[in-house]
Amino acid sequence: MPRRKRRNPHWTPAGTLCIDPNAPKPEVDVVAYGNENFEEQHLEDLSWIEKNKGKYPVLWINVDGLGDSHVVTELGRIFDLHKLALEDVVNGNQRPKVDIYDGHLFVSLRMLYRHEGRVETEQLSMFIGKDFLISFQEGIPGDCFDPVRERLRKEASKLRGGRTDFLAYNLIDAVVDAYFPYLEDLGEQLEHLEDRLMTDPSREIIQEIHSIKRDLLIVRRAVWPLREMINPLMREETPLITHDTRIFLRDCYDHCIQVVDLLETYREVASSLMDIYLSSISNKMNEVMKVLTIITTIFVPLTFVAGVYGMNFNTEKSPWNMPELNSYYGYPLCWLVMFLIAGAEIYYFWRRGWIWERKTAPPPPPPQSNLP
Repeated sequence: MPRRKRRNPHWTPAGTLCIDPNAPKPEVDVVAYGNENFEEQHLEDLSWIEKNKGKYPVLWINVDGLGDSHVVTELGRIFDLHKLALEDVVNGNQRPKVDIYDGHLFVSLRMLYRHEGRVETEQLSMFIGKDFLISFQEGIPGDCFDPVRERLRKEASKLRGGRTDFLAYNLIDAVVDAYFPYLEDLGEQLEHLEDRLMTDPSREIIQEIHSIKRDLLIVRRAVWPLREMINPLMREETPLITHDTRIFLRDCYDHCIQVVDLLETYREVASSLMDIYLSSISNKMNEVMKVLTIITTIFVPLTFVAGVYGMNFNTEKSPWNMPELNSYYGYPLCWLVMFLIAGAEIYYFWRRGWIWERKTAPPPPPPQSNLP
């Protein structure tokens, strides 16, 4: 399923929700929990949310799909969400960022997924309040939050005793950690391409290198702004983010830096593979040109000899008109001369190392040092 993006026309007022008609219909799941209670269910309508709002220490509402503006506007009304942030939710082209509003935070970031073998990104939008967290996904099947859900189902889990900011940290950390398998897969593809380049540099490899470079560029566009997004959560003074959660966010920031380092390393490797391909093609062309040049060089003097003796002068008119034409052994002598010329040229080329490179003895090992 391809990633859908829709940008509001420039003449629409700020805060207008322009829903993509092809977007999947929303599926709403709720996880309500605290130290002593836990409830998880799938909702067909939003009446349960309005009735149970404020009854649980943490209420996590996950909306998967943005094909219905009623769900978005109703959640905005129930939790008093800013209309500019709601507009950013339905526009799936936002960079990772943090916006601070009265009573809640708006966070957007990008999750990775694969579509037809290519890496794509999906926008994840989150509203973080005092006792609620609302996450909006674009409707791509599957997400990276299953480990978080499993921890919430365990009574002894530390996550069950935390606030909404700690849940937000776990979701962000799950998104960042999900980058590593994609990068590891791209790294293995680069290693395989490097081995193939050494044995058989073909044009198909160029297409694969360009495909990997495109995937790395998509990941880079998602990761680099993510560092800027985590920084305000660690440093901005807001009552919605506790000091303990900021410590965990530092670890999440470190993971993000590791992703960036891996990303830049693989981008350099991909660029070097292109240089290796061009060098391999150039070396292959040089080998072909060397063989053709050697063949031409060998046959030029032979062609000269054959051309001279193919002029067919009349020796009866003058003794200077190629007397070898009447020699009894003229034909085999001509072949002998040509073979000697060709053999001498091949021997000269071999001595110079231009063909059938001569094996030289390896250099002697360096003397052992007497220093301790």
